[in-house]
Amino acid sequence: MQVFGQQLKLMEMEHTHVEILNHSKRSPELRLKASASPPSITQERTKNKQNTVTLSSGHFSEMKQRFLKFKKEKYLENSDHYENLADKQAPKFMVIACGDSRVCPSNILGFEPGEAFVVRNVANLVPPHENGPTETNAALEFAVNSLKVENILVIGHSRCGGIRALISMQDDDNSSSFIKSWVMVGKPARLRTKAAASDLSLDQQCRHCEKESINQSLQRLLSYPWIQDKVRSGTLAIHGGYYDFTNCTFEKWTLEYDSSSSAVDGGYCLRNREFWS
Repeated sequence: MQVFGQQLKLMEMEHTHVEILNHSKRSPELRLKASASPPSITQERTKNKQNTVTLSSGHFSEMKQRFLKFKKEKYLENSDHYENLADKQAPKFMVIACGDSRVCPSNILGFEPGEAFVVRNVANLVPPHENGPTETNAALEFAVNSLKVENILVIGHSRCGGIRALISMQDDDNSSSFIKSWVMVGKPARLRTKAAASDLSLDQQCRHCEKESINQSLQRLLSYPWIQDKVRSGTLAIHGGYYDFTNCTFEKWTLEYDSSSSAVDGGYCLRNREFWS
């Protein structure tokens, strides 16, 4: 009975459709109104979709050419190297950098495939061990314990939007935001910056905090027991880097364990500063 009812409904719908078509054929006025009506919503959506597809196709067309150039000039010219990478990776560096599109570490520092295990997040922050799992410390665990990297490099940069959001945040801001929740990981750097540079302009405070947050992240790395043990044994080194893309300069320094030093909490100090310009 249910199947018969469905068939009856379909027959009624078809009959109605035929009646409408026949009526429109008999009525020139109805056909005129239909032809004079504005484009339908469906037509507009189709047009917008076509424009979007055309725009995307242009971007991917350029990307395709870049890939083919990479394949011809790098992959095929170094096929032995890429065959080895297919079997395993053994990078010497773990890099923690900002997700900002202007500061790709491989582009700036010339890392080739297989040389650096990279994780990028907003403002290149390292959460403390006690905060629990994140994609950043999961990457750290894999790089240090499985890949056995010899260096961790935390890279900050000029005009960082994440750091500006951190500095500009009001103390009584109770809004819920993914960005706010994440950049608050850098709150200690914000507090140090406000204490040391509150009389400076916002831009100057941001620049101060950009570097302060790098040092905070270096110290945060030591809250992970398996990182601290390797730093103390000398099998792992921790470095900070700061890229200023307004004048294309790079600062680099190293955090070292020194039980006789009080320059940094816990007997760690910053040494081997270099300025590349």
